[in-house]
Formats: sequence, structure tokens, C-alpha cells
Amino acid sequence: MRAVEIRKFGAPEGLAVIDLPAPVPAEGEVLIDVEAIGVGGVDTVVRSGALAGFGFQEGFIPGNEIAGTVASVGDGVDPSWTGRRVWAFTGEGGGYVERTTIPVDKVVPLPENLPADAAVALGTSGMVAHFALAHAHFAPGESVLVRGAAGSIGIMTVQLAAAGGASAVAVTTSSAERGERLRELGATHVLDRSGDGDGPAAYDVVIDIVAGADMPSFLDRLEPNGRLVTVGVIAGMPPADFGAKLLTAFRKSLSVAAFSADSIPEPDRRAVTAAQFETAVHGGLRPVVHELLPLEKAVLAHRKMDDGEVFGRIVLTP
Repeated sequence: MRAVEIRKFGAPEGLAVIDLPAPVPAEGEVLIDVEAIGVGGVDTVVRSGALAGFGFQEGFIPGNEIAGTVASVGDGVDPSWTGRRVWAFTGEGGGYVERTTIPVDKVVPLPENLPADAAVALGTSGMVAHFALAHAHFAPGESVLVRGAAGSIGIMTVQLAAAGGASAVAVTTSSAERGERLRELGATHVLDRSGDGDGPAAYDVVIDIVAGADMPSFLDRLEPNGRLVTVGVIAGMPPADFGAKLLTAFRKSLSVAAFSADSIPEPDRRAVTAAQFETAVHGGLRPVVHELLPLEKAVLAHRKMDDGEVFGRIVLTP
């Protein structure tokens, strides 16, 4: 089968299509014929080499969510899984493949009317957005700023905050056109990337998918007792001394936290994902697919991600 590996850290051209033996499901696993692969911001960060110190090495196969059809099952798995359409979180990587094996307790059945590309545009992103807002202790009536809102996690955070009764949902994004699309999804205020624009002076909650050098400036945008939760580092790590900014605002009792879905028990993640799939089928959530590209165009997909061209999620199709 074909797969895409990170042959060399750095530019998108370091990705390469390779041939691998077709996998065989072990006990407790299902074999999935992959139909859709979500391309996430974390894939580009890993490809760049920025996370090499966290154990990611050249030769790694990126991609952490796929959707497809169960082709066969391993020992101990109910044969009725065969032929079912499913979504799966592959873990830290391994998703840029034509076929893959996954423990059966990590797959989520897809509703009949939810396409595979929509599933990977919603799956991990919707789940992360849900738990990030919970991690921030977001409550109805509070104001929310979503930093880096045009990506799939940001888009889902906007929708969930609006549906959850936020008094205001402000977004940072790179263009007026993107801002209008985000308004259609529930944003009430559109700001530029630095946070300037017509919006509230401060917010109860900031969900930050960007991080990078400008992250400390968004602490100034928090109300007393405000909470900033970062769920991504697509612009790189924040300055090493960003905590000093927090302490200069000591009397405001601000909180800063990092959030990873790895901290959420697997059954809870799957339960939220399954519920969001049903909500999407009934129109309560809108997955946004930017573009479908064949697996062999992974380099192009990453170029588009690096260039900031993507609104929603690029989906690779084997």
C-alpha cells in the first residue's frame, strides 16, 4: 500500500510517497480501507522538525485521524464490524496511508448521512474544541476570543461557543473574507491577527491555536479572572519569559493553561465525537472542508497549510 512519510524535516518537499506492506489486523483490531485523511496543523509542525525534541523523527508517517470502511477484523472482534463506515483517531500519527489497523475500541461508527471528508473535518477538531472550552471553564454569558479561527479547531470552537450561549464570540483571522465566513458560523466580532478591531476590550476566555511570539499580548485581553487556553503552536512556542506578563497582572487573577486531548480518557473522547457526528447530521454543526486532494498531493496540501491558504480542513483521499 502507499503511505506518505516525512523523509526530511523542513519544507513540505520533505514529504515522500512510499510503499509499505499491507497491514493485517491483530487481536482486538479492525483493518480500515481509508477514504479520507484529515490534514491538521500539528502535521505541519511535526513535518517542520519543531517537535523533534518530543520524539518525532524523520521517517514518521503523519496524520492522526482517518475515516473509511472496515475491511476485516482481527480475533476477538465482532464480525459485524466488517463493512461498517467508521472514523478513527490514529494516535500521534500514522494516518497518511491507504489502509490501517486500529484497536476496535478506538473507532467511532459514522452516521449514514455523514460523508468521510466531513467526519475528518469535524472529528478531532470538534472534540478538542469541546474539551478546550471545558478546560477554560467557559459558561453561558461569557465572552470568548478564538485566536487563529480559520482552521478546523477554530471553526469548531466558534460554533460551540456560540451554541453554548457566549455573550460575544470574537475571532482573529487574516482577511475580511474569512471574517465574513466566520460570522456565518457564529462569530460576532472579527479582529486582525494582532487582535485589533471592533470588539470587546477584554474577554473571559481566550482559546489560542496559534501561540508564538505574540501570545503574551493576548493576556492583556483577559478580563479579571480570565482564562487563556492554548491548544496549538502553529506559530511556534511562546517566548520563554511569557510568564512574566502573567505576573505583572497579578491582581487580575489570570490563568493560562495548555490543553491536549491526550489528557482526556479515550471513552470520553469517543462519546463526544459520536455525539457531534449526530449533531452535524442534523445541521447543528457545520464541518468545513477546504479542499479534497489525492494522497500523493500531500506536499501541495502542506504548502497550502504553510501559506495560510486553508479555511477549514484539507482532506487527503487515497
